[in-house]
Amino acid sequence: MIVNYTTLDGRMTVQVEGKTQTDIVEQLADFQEVFEVGPCTRNGKTSEKVKFQVREVEGNKYYELVCTDQDPDLRGSRLSFGQHKKGGTLFPKRKDADGKWLDNNGWTRWNANTKKEE
Repeated sequence: MIVNYTTLDGRMTVQVEGKTQTDIVEQLADFQEVFEVGPCTRNGKTSEKVKFQVREVEGNKYYELVCTDQDPDLRGSRLSFGQHKKGGTLFPKRKDADGKWLDNNGWTRWNANTKKEE
């Protein structure tokens, strides 16, 4: 069975193939978790102007979405992705190291004054 799926915003189309419906659902769920995360959200403002970015620091790759909106409250906000140990698939980081949900649906931005992501 082959399924063509287009993201809600129409920017991407993917073709998935599986023997069963559960195969297809699992593949679509993995795809949607990364490619349909929703808009950049920060302090009550939103923007669809986002791009994927991969940074490499000391041999480690960091996968993220970055807001490119010109609004100073949104520009530079990031949604980081973690990587599953098995399978290498990505997932949006929506919780902090203590397991608490992050504000702004996981979108953070570097604060030069406090020297941390907020």
